Amino acid sequence: MEETKTLQMIFANAASGRVTISILDPREDLTAEIVGAAMNDIITANIINSTGGDLVSVIGARVVARQVTELVS
Repeated sequence: MEETKTLQMIFANAASGRVTISILDPREDLTAEIVGAAMNDIITANIINSTGGDLVSVIGARVVARQVTELVS
């Protein structure tokens, strides 16, 4: 069985849309404070461009774990 983890950082853009940035295999020692600060840095630096305009606020963040079991290969 293979497990992968992905950090999903969810932002709102200027058009009130959602933008999700996904990072595969995030560090195990991440905290809400670390991720929140990084997300605010991304917004402040204005380094992400979306079809709905600039990122304007943080909606949330989560780590998603996915397990895959091969039945036939």
